[in-house]
This record gives sequence, C-alpha cells and structure tokens, in this order.
Amino acid sequence: MFELHPRLAQDTWPVGDFPLCRLLLMNDASYPWFILVPRRAAVREIFELAQRDQLQLLKESSQLAEVLFKIFQADKLNIAALGNMVPQLHLHHIVRYQGDQAWPNPVWGLFPARAYSSRACQETCAGLIEHLVDFAPHSSCAAPPRVC
Repeated sequence: MFELHPRLAQDTWPVGDFPLCRLLLMNDASYPWFILVPRRAAVREIFELAQRDQLQLLKESSQLAEVLFKIFQADKLNIAALGNMVPQLHLHHIVRYQGDQAWPNPVWGLFPARAYSSRACQETCAGLIEHLVDFAPHSSCAAPPRVC
C-alpha cells in the first residue's frame, strides 16, 4: 500500500495524481519546484518499478517537464531522483533561471526556503494543472504543509 514518506508530506503541498504518480509542490516559492512520487509501496529506485510503471513514470515526467518549461518559461529544467534524505522514489522537477538566487549551483541547502501562502500555491498550480493530461487535481492548497 502506498504511503507518502513523512518528510515529503511535511515539505510539500499535494497537487494531484497522474495514473502512476502523486504530484507535489515543494514548499519553497523561490523556484517552481515539483516532485513526482510513484504510488507504489517500498520502491526506492526506478529499476524496482515494473517495466510498464517505468514507462509510465517517463511519460508523466516528460509531460510535466514540457508543461513546466512552457508555463514558467524556464532557462533550464533540473530533473533528479536523489533520495539521499528520503529513500522513497521521487523525481524533483525544478524550473531554473539564469538569474535565480542559486544559479548555476544546485538549489539544495544554499538559501532558506520561502514558504508558499495558500493563495500563492493555488496560483502556481492553477496554470499548470489545466495543461496536464490524465491528471486529477487535489484541492490541497487550502491547507499548508505542517512545516517546511
């Protein structure tokens, strides 16, 4: 049974579900930063997914990446599955700009997170959601994550 890792639940806003993955918004308004989490129990690495789930993950990640790139007019999109702090398989999708505060370095640990307000969360997700296919949005931006 799928259960979101407590750290991901603590640090994100749930946005909705693709056929395979839960889409989360990282609670850091410094960057448009989304996370895909396959809804499969006890999976730490992509190769542990069934082959059809691997293909579905690639499909969902590619769709998300294309929409993020267009909607947010990115200079670069960072996509990574690190899992050093959270062992549950999850893919970060981070929109980057040559002028963002961390450019050209990674975003992790350089600056404190700037939490979203409920309204800013809704605004960030609204334009994205309407462009996603096979996606069921949650009405989750009404309640913030516990702590970021």
